[in-house]
Amino acid sequence: MDLRPRVLFYLSLLFLLVNTTVSASAVFRVHHKFRGLGRTLSDFKAHDKQRHARILSAVDLPLGGTSLPSVAGLYYTEIGIGTPPKNYVVQVDTGSDIMWVNCIECKRCPKKSNLGFDLTLYNPKESTSRSLVTCDHPFCSSTYNGQIPGCTSDVLCQYSVMYGDGSTTSGYYVKDYVQYGQVSGNFQTRKANASVVFGCGALQSGGLGSSDEAVDGILGFGQSNSSMISQIASSGKVKKIFAHCLDSINGGGIFAIGNIVQPKMKMTPLVPNQSHYNVNMKAIEVGDTILQLPSDLFDTVDKRGAIIDSGTTLSYLPEMAYNSLVNEILSSHSNLKLFKIQESLCFQYTGSVDDGFPPITLHFEKSLSLTVYPHEYLFQMSEDTWCVGWQNSRKDGKDMTLLGDLVLSNKLVLYDLENQVIGWTEYNCSSTIKVKDEKTGALYSVGANNLKIRNSARSLEMGSFTFLVFLTAMLLNLTY
Repeated sequence: MDLRPRVLFYLSLLFLLVNTTVSASAVFRVHHKFRGLGRTLSDFKAHDKQRHARILSAVDLPLGGTSLPSVAGLYYTEIGIGTPPKNYVVQVDTGSDIMWVNCIECKRCPKKSNLGFDLTLYNPKESTSRSLVTCDHPFCSSTYNGQIPGCTSDVLCQYSVMYGDGSTTSGYYVKDYVQYGQVSGNFQTRKANASVVFGCGALQSGGLGSSDEAVDGILGFGQSNSSMISQIASSGKVKKIFAHCLDSINGGGIFAIGNIVQPKMKMTPLVPNQSHYNVNMKAIEVGDTILQLPSDLFDTVDKRGAIIDSGTTLSYLPEMAYNSLVNEILSSHSNLKLFKIQESLCFQYTGSVDDGFPPITLHFEKSLSLTVYPHEYLFQMSEDTWCVGWQNSRKDGKDMTLLGDLVLSNKLVLYDLENQVIGWTEYNCSSTIKVKDEKTGALYSVGANNLKIRNSARSLEMGSFTFLVFLTAMLLNLTY
């Protein structure tokens, strides 16, 4: 599996905002798909394996979900598109540089999803605000890095993306309004929209064409210039900063974009020129013991380094680090009888694991650390059976370091792409954060809420959700 994107043509997003603007905050309500489920290692591994085949070799990192580990990712949100607006359920993806939705021309796109809602095909002809993007449009030229040979003004600008597992999406570009909730006060929103260029998917294949855990499309938040956050930031309307907080207790969490002012946290540099969010990890400490590992084990050479990926459920270490870590975790329990469940190392234990096993602290550049407690890295399979959640990445074919939900849950993780740093702090992810209105200086609280997705049969109450927040300047005359 190659962690570099295998993309035939990168799908770009372009937010076109007109002159009269105000600084504001906008929100999407998001849901975590594992909420309320028992954690099974086989399900988590199946999700991670599929994700590493597709997401880490191309574009993907969702913010969705309800119940099943799947290629659809972990989180989704509902947005409106068009005039009059129709609702679409899309993955919110911090590892992706695209936005696209399935369109009316798609003959093999799923119509229903096992996640519990009907799907909607976007029909440009039904929206009075839509316009087609032709191959001579500046957006198309920038996407293809120059003029397309043989282009005429009546030819649509096409997109085509191939993922590492063979899944594909292709179609053409269209521009239309995307609707969402704009923050207007503490825990208050009003509806607003902005004009966006996105992919109109006419053909999907592989996992993207499956109805098992299908959604209407993908909303990307990668760090390349073609990502959603990069395109918004390039307009000068929003700071290129976002954060997420994954709630392992209630499900869901916070995903915020813009100037998050509370809480404060330490930061570490992002490794430059990487396809994903890589950081320099320096050491692993188990209890009070620093593991004796080669100093270059976590270097970014040959795709090493530590990848921060909230769409991966477990966490993966190079074989040498994994073996040393597990040996140290179990060093004070020589009497434990070890056995395998779903290829994970397990044992029987009664009592509090937090009292019986050591915390693990990961150390990063600029003195930033991340502590993982026993109840976070040990999975309870039955009343007295526990399994180690850390995984040997070599078994997946790559000796890599990838830090997923196992270490990121219950922590607010902040990505400051303007300064190319990332940081985190332990946090109650079902609580609130403070965001700042850049024009007025006002601080607003953003926190949990309920998302209802309606289909033809019923209204689904998805439980405890949180806001996906945009701190961006929105048009007063584009609200609806």
